[in-house]
Amino acid sequence: MTRTRVPALLIGCLVLAACATTAVAARTPSPTLTTTEGTVLGPADGYLPDGEGLSPFDTAEPAVGNLERALLDALQDATTAARDDGVTVQVTSGWRSAALQQALFDQAVAEHGSVEEARRFVLTPELSQHVTGRAVDVAPYDAMDWLSRFGSDYGLCRTYANEAWHFELVTSRGGECPEELTDATAG
Repeated sequence: MTRTRVPALLIGCLVLAACATTAVAARTPSPTLTTTEGTVLGPADGYLPDGEGLSPFDTAEPAVGNLERALLDALQDATTAARDDGVTVQVTSGWRSAALQQALFDQAVAEHGSVEEARRFVLTPELSQHVTGRAVDVAPYDAMDWLSRFGSDYGLCRTYANEAWHFELVTSRGGECPEELTDATAG
């Protein structure tokens, strides 16, 4: 039987490589968005990359923690009830800084080709309820559906017909939600 000896130096290199990989993974930078002016916006501005979400209980994150207290309480209560029904609610956008809201609006203008068309989907910082902490966007689809059906039990209502993910606290708990606006330009 022949024994293969692995040099100690090789073992050391393999261990070091594994540790370095772990260290790099642990140092992954926070997600950011760079504006057309070069300003870097990140989690402190409420920025969450597309496809990522937070639990409504992640209050250490500004996107959740800076929501207006009444909205946050209602959202957390609804999330607990939804979980009892097997539905997970994720916040994909909550509170946003004015700078982040402006950057999102600028992106929408570039994407849709005009200020008028962009306003159907993204409002300016002066008009957005996200900047005040009074609006939240949720995912996945089953969470949107659940909140559309049961959100009014907690005061949460869909406000725009073209945004199934957007909810605001616009009625009292158990109240009736007002008719949805066609889009953000109708408000």
